[in-house]
Amino acid sequence: MADGATAAPEGVEPAGYPVDLERAARTRAGTVVRVRPIRPDDAAALIAFHSALSAHTVYLRFFGFHPVLTATEVERFTQVDYADRLALVALVGTRMVGVGRYDRIPRTSEAEVAFIVDDDYQHQGIGTLLADELVRAARRQGVRSFLADTLAENTGMLELFHSMGFPVRSAFVDGVVRVRFPIDDVPSYAEALARREAARSTGDPDRC
Repeated sequence: MADGATAAPEGVEPAGYPVDLERAARTRAGTVVRVRPIRPDDAAALIAFHSALSAHTVYLRFFGFHPVLTATEVERFTQVDYADRLALVALVGTRMVGVGRYDRIPRTSEAEVAFIVDDDYQHQGIGTLLADELVRAARRQGVRSFLADTLAENTGMLELFHSMGFPVRSAFVDGVVRVRFPIDDVPSYAEALARREAARSTGDPDRC
């Protein structure tokens, strides 16, 4: 069992599951998505999600050819402690269409973040939605900054980071772009978040 997480029967929330991180939102295309923390019983959905991704999307996330998640990866990705390690999934109906996660760097207030979105749902704001929700969750766990390594050709992810409203620093490190930014509640982020939230309003939370 990874990181002290306790597996639960299918459909049952595991210990420490943060119910208050569940929400519904509308994408730029008008699709209602539900965001919630990942659970151990999401293993099959995560495998299906990954297998449906294009080779290019997988390459941008894993920096190489990686068509199938290993059993160890599935366990690690779905079993988190909801504090130092958290993953959020975006769902359309029962279909997983996006995953965002942070992993705190041990004994620091910094966490590494990563995102991946189904090809059919890219450029609709799902990655930014997951990022905003990770910021909210990470702050209450004492995380003060995010960092991410991404390929220079992953312009969509770089644009996501630079559009959030935080002061972003980036540098080339070992052949990739390392992005780092504090997640303090600065006015520029609060203003950008308010604009995004206005666009995300579903008007009907029961539709999730």
